[in-house]
Amino acid sequence: MRAPSVPASRPGQQAPLPPTASTRKPRLLVLTSTFPRWRDDNQPPFVFELSRRLTNDFDITVLAPRAPGSLDREEMDGLHIVRFAYFIRRWENLATHGGGILNRLQVNPLNYLLLPLFLTGQLRALLGLLRRGNYDLIHAHWLIPQGLLAVVARRLVRCDAALVCTSHGGDLFALRGALLRRLKIGVMRNSRMITVVSTVMRKQVLRMNIARDQVEVIPMGVDLQQRFTPDPNQPRSNMDLLFVGRLVEKKGVQTMLHALPRVISRYPEVRLTIAGSGPLEQRLRQLARDLGIAHCVRFLGQIAQADLPRLYRQAALFIAPFQIADSGDQEGLGLVLVEAMSCGCCVLCGAVPATADAITDGITGACFAPGDPEALAEKIIALLADPHLRARLADNGRAHCRKAFDWEHIATRYRRVLMRSLAPVTATP
Repeated sequence: MRAPSVPASRPGQQAPLPPTASTRKPRLLVLTSTFPRWRDDNQPPFVFELSRRLTNDFDITVLAPRAPGSLDREEMDGLHIVRFAYFIRRWENLATHGGGILNRLQVNPLNYLLLPLFLTGQLRALLGLLRRGNYDLIHAHWLIPQGLLAVVARRLVRCDAALVCTSHGGDLFALRGALLRRLKIGVMRNSRMITVVSTVMRKQVLRMNIARDQVEVIPMGVDLQQRFTPDPNQPRSNMDLLFVGRLVEKKGVQTMLHALPRVISRYPEVRLTIAGSGPLEQRLRQLARDLGIAHCVRFLGQIAQADLPRLYRQAALFIAPFQIADSGDQEGLGLVLVEAMSCGCCVLCGAVPATADAITDGITGACFAPGDPEALAEKIIALLADPHLRARLADNGRAHCRKAFDWEHIATRYRRVLMRSLAPVTATP
């Protein structure tokens, strides 16, 4: 068991007394496959951002995969971070943001060789933490693999820590087949609570015969107070289009590129900026050349979170051409929509089901039929032609985000779920 930490006293101050068993904060173990490798990393930060906002109420350890350049253990914003090894360090890249684990497996079958090593490495590290840590609660991000490994590890070490699982979308929609379905149901039935990031995901979970009061919709949040804010001093372009995200099938970038020639024929000055990386990058670059629009498309690669607001504040229109991938994978919510709207940018997105929580067509943004480049081109042309409509949609979108997606509000809701999950289960007579 890790000894309770005692904050260092300042000169002239009396050192605080160590916490007693009755006053210590509950110990929370967070399991994730996506986590910043270091401070200000360009990896998706949502698990970090949520966890650091809970440290006033919980003593939190995060178990995440090791990656080239990362530390095995470190303290960051009050979090105890442990990174598990699963291969030779320089090749530990299965969980980095070049498309996520599922897409890395699809693009390069050789990555399947890393998968059993990844799972056993995470399980071994998890077992070690549970044997030593005396945790009160486990929060597993993604049903598979983290939720499944938590269920297995709890049984192996006879740990009675309550389990809360959060599904982010790909684990729920893309992992198909009878066996995977049974595993997901088993994880959820062994969890005290399940949180999902959109309303459509809750409907999917309920179709698996999970109790209604066990499932709650709580999205990940966005920093609307300091980072993702409008800047009235930064002029906004009238013809710059922006995409931010992973370059994978479900993001629909190929649809956007196919729509662009028609847009350019109407507005030759239009330029598209693509901020993100992923397994489809070279294929998309080639597509832009084949369509004769490479001179109008700028690929920036992966961008640090701190640099995203500037892009959102400059763009005339943010485009998220989401679609459902052949594997069934689709957006669980699409936080980039919220980031763009929070910066005062008008948003146009493919109308996959989860986006309804963020975008109401014609009110907080605009939508088009997923995978239809003609429909997308028509919407882009109409929005570029009407700056007053773009401004109205942007204002409405930001107002909606302030009410629904601010991190402080989201962290409060997760805090309640986690605290409620600590309560002893009362057997029904």
